[in-house]
Amino acid sequence: MEWTGLNELRDSYLKFFESKGCLRKKSYSLVPQNDNSLLLIVAGMAPLKPYFTGQEVPPRARMTTCQKCIRTGDIENVGKTARHGTYFEMLGNFSFGDYFKEEAIAWAWEYVTQVLKLPEDRLYISVYEDDDEAEQIWNKKVGVPMDHIVRMGKEDNFWEAGTDGPCGPCSEIYFDRGEKYGCGKPDCKVGCDCDRYMEFWNLVFTQFERHEDGTYTPLAQKNIDTGMGLERLAALMQDVNSIFDVDTVKAIRDHICKIAGCTYGEEYKKDVSVRVITDHIRAVTFLASDGVLPSNEGAGYVMRRLVRRAVRHGKLLGIEGMFLKDLVKTVVDCNKCEYNELEEKYDYIVKVLTNEEMNFNRTIDRGMKLLDDLIADMQANGRTVLSGEDCFKLSDTYGFPLDLTREILEEKGLTADEEGYEKCMEVQRTTAREARGGSKYMGADETVFHRIDKEFQSEFLGYETLASDGKNDFLTNDEELITRAEAGQTAYIVSAATPFYAESGGQVGDIGFITTETGKAEVTDTQKAVAGKIAHTVKIVEGYIEQGQAAHFEVNAAYRKSVARNHTAAHLLQAALRSVLGDHVHQKGQLVDSGRVRFDFSHFEAITPDELKEVERLVNEKIMDSIPVTTQVLPIAEAEKLGAMALFGEKYGETVRVVSVGDFSMEFCGGTHLSNTAEAGLFKILSESSVASGVRRIEAVTGTNVLDLIDEMDSRITSAQKALKVNDPALITDRINAVLEENKELSRTVDSLKGKIAGAMFGSVVSAACDVNGVKLAAVKLDSVGSDMYESFAESVKSMEEPFVLALAGTADEKPKLLCTCSKAAAAKGVHAGKLVKEIAALTGGKGGGRPDQAMAGVGDPAKIDEALSKAAEILAGFIK
Repeated sequence: MEWTGLNELRDSYLKFFESKGCLRKKSYSLVPQNDNSLLLIVAGMAPLKPYFTGQEVPPRARMTTCQKCIRTGDIENVGKTARHGTYFEMLGNFSFGDYFKEEAIAWAWEYVTQVLKLPEDRLYISVYEDDDEAEQIWNKKVGVPMDHIVRMGKEDNFWEAGTDGPCGPCSEIYFDRGEKYGCGKPDCKVGCDCDRYMEFWNLVFTQFERHEDGTYTPLAQKNIDTGMGLERLAALMQDVNSIFDVDTVKAIRDHICKIAGCTYGEEYKKDVSVRVITDHIRAVTFLASDGVLPSNEGAGYVMRRLVRRAVRHGKLLGIEGMFLKDLVKTVVDCNKCEYNELEEKYDYIVKVLTNEEMNFNRTIDRGMKLLDDLIADMQANGRTVLSGEDCFKLSDTYGFPLDLTREILEEKGLTADEEGYEKCMEVQRTTAREARGGSKYMGADETVFHRIDKEFQSEFLGYETLASDGKNDFLTNDEELITRAEAGQTAYIVSAATPFYAESGGQVGDIGFITTETGKAEVTDTQKAVAGKIAHTVKIVEGYIEQGQAAHFEVNAAYRKSVARNHTAAHLLQAALRSVLGDHVHQKGQLVDSGRVRFDFSHFEAITPDELKEVERLVNEKIMDSIPVTTQVLPIAEAEKLGAMALFGEKYGETVRVVSVGDFSMEFCGGTHLSNTAEAGLFKILSESSVASGVRRIEAVTGTNVLDLIDEMDSRITSAQKALKVNDPALITDRINAVLEENKELSRTVDSLKGKIAGAMFGSVVSAACDVNGVKLAAVKLDSVGSDMYESFAESVKSMEEPFVLALAGTADEKPKLLCTCSKAAAAKGVHAGKLVKEIAALTGGKGGGRPDQAMAGVGDPAKIDEALSKAAEILAGFIK
């Protein structure tokens, strides 16, 4: 074939399967939606899991995608070989209970032989050892000769995930690339580890259900899940050695070489670094475009590792200064034909990566210096393992992910104590696990709502009305479907239609009442259940409610209006932030309820008071302008052309709801809003803070909540007036300043008195000193002395001419501390205050240390102070030269 470019291959595949009746969908986000089993999407089928399990109804029974994927299981090998990478695209065609083996096999063969025009005599097929049906289709119906069909065992040709769930045999297509790619062994064949027989397409026939006891039963709905790596296919079609030689990837590789002033293929070590950066810049560019920010947990930690590994390899290549931003343009240019969001978010992507690169550059040199010193110490002392504590310090203080430390150590023939490191990281890792939550097969916990027919869905009526008549189609508790709920019980009602808004997009669910002829239920929350179902959490307040009853649904109008004020204000806030701070601002999360709006957004530094004031002013200006708030439902492509903002990583359908506030704001949004900005009343920012690296948070109130805030502030001002004894609120600041000045003067007086007391006590301390090998030692406990007096004692010791050491435990504080200080003459004899106090404190179970002339330590058990001080002379003797 004449065209073999990666972008052309992608398009040819998707068009081919469109011609077979498959719905062509754009790649889903790299961030899984409602799937706790994955940090990032690792395969084409991953975003489609609910369709495979039957939990949700697919938009069409046949689909085809080219899915962005990231796998980091072998990140340490990326760069070392040309085979490994983290980012790739997976071509796939899928069937959810529609076509099966015969069509999947026939179409795969048609595509590779008729579209790609690969020679049939160089194609080989593998099938599962017990799958006679697949072998017969390949041989009898497609015409592949038996000597080109290989049976393989369960390890190679049977797909299953975990101990239970859907699974099935698979069939793989191989291409013989010729002897030049082979190992030269006489038994080289399909399945050999060399590069001659390249497996490039895997067809999975999901036809069984595996049970925990190890048995298999046929699935009622048989599915097809195929996967073909796009870069791998391009390498085959372009007849190049690896994915790093494929046209779009090579363009990035060449750009790196240009920046570094090197030539690819001349020196292995440089090639390793070039491959690492090539792969990682692709991965982090797409991660940033999907809204992932570098952090210390979850997907953000994966991104941080990739960025910092790329930066370190840039330094190994001799690249000076910031360079990732230059590479982003090449990544975008090579991929924007399919992923137009890369171009739209280019400035944002550059800002995210530049910020992380800059942060790492601040510490990498100091971190490398520390690691070099640690390595030198290990080599000098014959040690080969870097302690877990040191690995953790490099990670926690200098931003070195463990795999980066491990990689540098391996270059020196050394290893890391990973078990010790894991212990140090336990708190952070536990936090990350809790953030992800538990999961079952396919990443979704089974709930009682899965027992409702998957075809049953709830229609939302609440855009047009706050009340409607319908039916309690299903009634459940936490464990099972029920037929009746009595007064005082909590239950869930699922109906075919409801005016109640289910929590989504950061907007809380509606509250209100559902009434039947036999009872009344208070709706305390409304949530999306599964597969388009809306569940009302209810408490039966009168009589009883039965499944199947006719019911009247009524939303609390005042509550809905308060929530709408805050939701519309959130849209105004995002537009104002972008206007004041720049287009890099994107929503990173929000909560809008009846009391407030909490809005998280991407920004890389604290907002100044003037900027915050301007944002608030701009929002209030739009409120006072009485701008109509309009909604329209549009095809997603049309909405994008209009410039409507979408939420990072969100999964949207073919049509979207767009909410507009004049020409000031336009966003994809399924929430409920005001009809005019004037209904918001007023907008007041309560706080602005940081919630994560590159993410800021603003909390604000609107409407009557602003009046409540004013009342609260008035009350506080009145209380302050009474406490400060001023009648005029305008004088509060002056009175506070006067009180603070009085306090400062009193503090100075107290400090002066404490100094005089310490000076008076010092004489008795000196007289109690004993001689230890020519050094005077005073080891004393003073019950009336606190650590705030220690400096006076220390200065007195340091002014002495003779060799003198003071070990003092003042017990006036709730948590006593030990002070050790020594004169210059004592230090000249080898006394080190930091080491001395460390050993004395250890006898009480405490810890500490410090400078050679003055140091402090915490006391573990105060009851052991006397015993510890009694050993001070013995410990001191060990230091004196």
